[in-house]
Amino acid sequence: MTATVTRPGEGASPRVLRRVLTVLVLSQALGGAGMAAGITVGALLAEDLLGSTGLAGLPTALFTAGAALGAALIGRVSQRLGRRPGLALGHGIAALGSAGVVAAAAGQWAGLLLVSLFVYGAGTATGLLARYAGADLAPPERRGRATGTVLLATTLGAVAGPNLVGPTGALAHAYGIPRLAGPFLLAALAYTAAGLVLLIWLRPDPLFLARLQPPHDATAAPVPQADAPATSSAPRPPERFSPGVVTGATVMITAQLVMIAVMTMTPLHMTGHGHSTQAAGFVIALHVGAMFLPSPLSGLLADRIGRLPVAAASGAVLLSAGVLAGLAPPDSVPLLACALVLLGVGWNLALVSGTALITDAAPADSRASVQGLADVGMSLAGATGGMASGLVVAGGGYPLLAMAAGTLAVAVIPAVALRGATA
Repeated sequence: MTATVTRPGEGASPRVLRRVLTVLVLSQALGGAGMAAGITVGALLAEDLLGSTGLAGLPTALFTAGAALGAALIGRVSQRLGRRPGLALGHGIAALGSAGVVAAAAGQWAGLLLVSLFVYGAGTATGLLARYAGADLAPPERRGRATGTVLLATTLGAVAGPNLVGPTGALAHAYGIPRLAGPFLLAALAYTAAGLVLLIWLRPDPLFLARLQPPHDATAAPVPQADAPATSSAPRPPERFSPGVVTGATVMITAQLVMIAVMTMTPLHMTGHGHSTQAAGFVIALHVGAMFLPSPLSGLLADRIGRLPVAAASGAVLLSAGVLAGLAPPDSVPLLACALVLLGVGWNLALVSGTALITDAAPADSRASVQGLADVGMSLAGATGGMASGLVVAGGGYPLLAMAAGTLAVAVIPAVALRGATA
């Protein structure tokens, strides 16, 4: 077997690019199944062990808080050692957390459940951080589509996961484990497999290859600056937290808070009005599919019409999702499903456009750590949304939560995008 050698300034060959994307796609498909477990039954499992609807948002808060720590850790490891060890480490930690959730459910140990959900959250961070690896080697005019390709791969596992609630629950029950822990059995296996795929086959490392590539605009003539000192002809290095980074991060953070808040409480809203766990899983499967399936189209739009218009559109889509979820009769599965699909599409538009904005603006020598910090913000926003969602529903009901979340999205995201366009 011969190694592929890339010399400084040479960039990656098409064969290497295809290999990197193929490995990322495979690992994302596996990781998506693991991620779906917490989304689908995390709140229901916590309600069962903790005995409180008001605390039902705690699992989402915990695994998104874990994702914040995971994003920071994976970002730092990737910055120093490359994408391969960083992403593989995240999947391994998530597998450990999944196994802990199963053990906690089997022993009815609420404390272990909470700790394990926090550890499990690292998997969510890993799955999302992989999108940056997809964009590492893409030229600026194709970064949206490269991001979309990696995110699309998550759809297979993420959609299949919720629909396996019944079979995995039956498997768990056969071994004396509560049915709601069944999806976490699948998560432990899926995350382990995803980590091994990356550890073994993600070679050469896409982040290191990106650093070897010359800037894509290196041949462009420098633009003279009227106020530049006559003695300075070298271009200024890009700022670590430039306006593009701040705008992209704000778009993603706001969308994450809104999406997590509404998504977390939807299964409880449905089961509380007589719908089965399987019906709730089906709605969440549609939602998760909508979170990732439109990624190629979102990426194409971000590349063709611009990152900021796509970001602004995400705010309007999230508003429509919140209004529809708030107004839908509790017994109408089709309307709730439509609302959750719109919620996923709005989140996807924000994620893809925000990712492209950050990748465009972040300097190459600190790109992984900047991206990790942006995802820390997303995870903390998700933790806030998950925790607050249970309290809002307990105090004012699900319709209030859904409509307030949609209003927040349309108030913040288009305004930030407009400001970015005029900066």
